[in-house]
Amino acid sequence: MSVTLTNIFDADADTADVAEAVSDDGYAVIHGALDGDALGALKSDLQPYLDVAHLGHDPFMGSLTKRFGALISKSTAVQQLIMDPTVLAVANHTLLPSCARYHVHYTGVMHLEPGETQQILHRDTSIYPIANPCPPLTLATMWALSDFTRENGGTRIAPGSHRWDNDRVPTRDDIVATEMPAGSVLIYIGNVVHGGGSNRSRQPRTGVALHYSLGWLRQEENQYLAVSHEQAQSLPDELQELMGYALGSSNLGFVDHVAPKDYLHGVRDPAESDLSPDGLSDRVNALERFHVSHTARGRPRHYDVATD
Repeated sequence: MSVTLTNIFDADADTADVAEAVSDDGYAVIHGALDGDALGALKSDLQPYLDVAHLGHDPFMGSLTKRFGALISKSTAVQQLIMDPTVLAVANHTLLPSCARYHVHYTGVMHLEPGETQQILHRDTSIYPIANPCPPLTLATMWALSDFTRENGGTRIAPGSHRWDNDRVPTRDDIVATEMPAGSVLIYIGNVVHGGGSNRSRQPRTGVALHYSLGWLRQEENQYLAVSHEQAQSLPDELQELMGYALGSSNLGFVDHVAPKDYLHGVRDPAESDLSPDGLSDRVNALERFHVSHTARGRPRHYDVATD
């Protein structure tokens, strides 16, 4: 790997600079994004689930990788992390040109045991039938619960690949390993080619993945089943809206002609709910519009490139 990891920021960096780096190169790394107390709370919340999680059963997920999701229901620390102001500022800059509101797309822990092999390189957005290059469809974060190094499987990324077309295959020289201390966060556009590395160290590598998507796309993780109705009612308004209990556009996502958050809290009369609240129509009218000039058959979702 000959590419150098750049776009490294401190926790007090200007969010506009972070957002610009993500737009330009597809990623940014923020050191010290979590202080010691927040990192400790996150580990404490998730350790019981990590203890009982099973190793993977297929090459893509990793045979020596533990994964589990539905983190909003499992961790109050994760609930706070989803609303991190810096990440949401980057999400605003990255996603709001193409949607009136974005939602939580996926939540999960990725724990690589020693001996795990490198993951196949891929784009998160390949689950949608939209060819690259295209506007950002998702924004991902990987929070480091342990140090990330090249030796222990730090996430490999291809900087700038969010601007590549589908036919370009990454080479070894396109890839860089994310190296960052525990408490840091990697932010990257879902269109970026990436994948977990191989863990050649003697210690596991653990990260928390929290992704966001355009509000008119179906979320990869079904938040309405991952979190019980009763628990969702008790969450902060902002988190309820990020989960999807908010209109994705005028009239988009209602339940029996009632806005989803109103319905969550017991409203059943459409006359008591507003499906086009103030400002929403203006945001919809101001959106950048996708232009589809032609269609084509799919391209490989995965790139089998040895980089370790």
